[in-house]
Amino acid sequence: MSDLAAFLRAWARDPLGIAAVAPSGPSLARLITAHITPDMAPVIELGPGTGVFTKALLDRGLQESDLILIENEADFARMLETRFPQARVVRGDAAGVHRHRALFANGLAGATISGLPILSMNVAQQMKIMRGCFDLMRPGGRLYQFSYSPVCPVRKPVMDRLGLKARRLSSTLRNLPPAAVYEIGRDHE
Repeated sequence: MSDLAAFLRAWARDPLGIAAVAPSGPSLARLITAHITPDMAPVIELGPGTGVFTKALLDRGLQESDLILIENEADFARMLETRFPQARVVRGDAAGVHRHRALFANGLAGATISGLPILSMNVAQQMKIMRGCFDLMRPGGRLYQFSYSPVCPVRKPVMDRLGLKARRLSSTLRNLPPAAVYEIGRDHE
């Protein structure tokens, strides 16, 4: 099944859960992974979908076995297992990422890449995802989130409560729709 066909089927089943008009493109994938290095392994990827960001992470020098892919959509999860057999693919909601602490027996993650439609989520969902990711990342860990919005998609109450800060890194017009990438980290690190 082609990436576009898989994306359209998933979107037809759950348009609000997918919350995009097309899969992320290679330009956005390069931007969102630009600050990732192999020494950050393991790396968490939330909502990897068809694996565009996953491929970009491998291009950055990470190994499949360095990746923990959290995907809620069953067809995408099966596709990821086939495409990246050495990665740890977890089928489930990103709000439950904290439940997968056992995957980090050899050390906490150095970064998280998020392809989630976080802008469309309520404060409680955002809080669970952000808290879970930062609990699974070592000090200095960063979360990279893209957005179609001109402002950081994580709501201010979530940022304030968790002591997080965000900075816009870059944007690309070569994505449908155009997107910006934000780096989110702990305020004190």
